[in-house]
Amino acid sequence: MPILLLGGRAHVHAGVLEVALPSTQRTRLDLGAITLGHVVLGGSEHTLCQLRAHEQEHVRQYERWGLVFFLAYPASSLLQLICGRHPYWLNHFEVQARALSEQRMADTAQAPTKPEA
Repeated sequence: MPILLLGGRAHVHAGVLEVALPSTQRTRLDLGAITLGHVVLGGSEHTLCQLRAHEQEHVRQYERWGLVFFLAYPASSLLQLICGRHPYWLNHFEVQARALSEQRMADTAQAPTKPEA
């Protein structure tokens, strides 16, 4: 992967390859993260960590929809645009990913912790 040759970092988290851009590229791109199947490209390792729950929801969407996801996602944005709404914030898949990732984080925060032995 060329990003790694340029100093980017990659690791696997929960079965998903997360790739952070090299620091030299971060200043040129205002990139949060983008999910392509089981690969998440992020602007930095910190960004990947911050957006992990949201991007994991996109991975689950891809697992449900398969390759059709790569057509359905932009189609949802196009529909929002045609209707005069924001193509990113009101995209069906983004709305769903935000809601589910927030719910998962809330559930995790409320989960009882195991007492230490």
